[in-house]
Amino acid sequence: MAALTPTAPADPVAPLVPEKAPSAPRPRRAGRPRVWRGLVLGLAGLYFLVPLVASFVFTVHTPGQGISFQAYTGILGAEGFTDSLLLSLGLAAATIALVLLLAVPALVAVRLGAPRLRPLVEVVCMLPLVVPPIALVTGIGTVLRWGPEHLSRTPLYQTFLAVQNESFPLVLVLAYTVLALPFVYRSLDAGLRAVDVPTLVEAARNCGANWPQVIGRVVLPNLRTSLAGAAFLTLALVLGEFTIAALLGFQPFAVWIVTVSGSQARMSVAVCILSLLITWALLLLLSRAGNGSRSVGSVPAAAPASRKES
Repeated sequence: MAALTPTAPADPVAPLVPEKAPSAPRPRRAGRPRVWRGLVLGLAGLYFLVPLVASFVFTVHTPGQGISFQAYTGILGAEGFTDSLLLSLGLAAATIALVLLLAVPALVAVRLGAPRLRPLVEVVCMLPLVVPPIALVTGIGTVLRWGPEHLSRTPLYQTFLAVQNESFPLVLVLAYTVLALPFVYRSLDAGLRAVDVPTLVEAARNCGANWPQVIGRVVLPNLRTSLAGAAFLTLALVLGEFTIAALLGFQPFAVWIVTVSGSQARMSVAVCILSLLITWALLLLLSRAGNGSRSVGSVPAAAPASRKES
């Protein structure tokens, strides 16, 4: 029987590949990294929570009198609270509109037509991180004092007076726009790097769209998360900025908090806690909105048909 059994001829071309022995399962690492990770996160949480808890206790507990929430109930009726908050919100809205109007077209144009200018634009946008706000406000104050003295007989004199209107100081909008440029640039640059802008623009132009339609209906919807992040960072910057507004003599929200702290220290700390919690809530909403906008549906793949062995 052995002689009648045909044997397959050996293939002289096929190399002899030794069969791989099954690899032994790798031993699992000990749980030390998880322990250290939890320890670091716990210390970071304590670092942020302990000052908040101490500030909250300071606002509600008076030695010898017990617990009272008067510092929180009297916020809305405090003198200057509503006016300063509305002023800061208006300045924030104007700053967000101006900085996005300047940054979005410039960054899109650089990415499409002049990529070699990107380092120059980056350096210009990052300069506010190098120049201290005290130096910036000193220069602004010098220009504002120099203008009325030398331009009193020109139409620009009324312009210098208009930008310093106490009800809505446009000079603060210009200064906050400069301060917000680094944060807005980083947010928009990350969004533009994640999107193939040249391909989208070329497809839209081939479909007959003009440049305003390309920017408004193609580019901006793909930068929705980046635009929201830039707007949030600008809002946080404007609500917390103190140096420029105080030295120029205006009283937005941050200056009002410092002013009222001299006579009502507990109320000023309570306002700071509430503003911080509101800022965190906006950040969480922004992160949820960004995650929701990136949801992509998946199509299940068909399973290959198994062949029957004969």
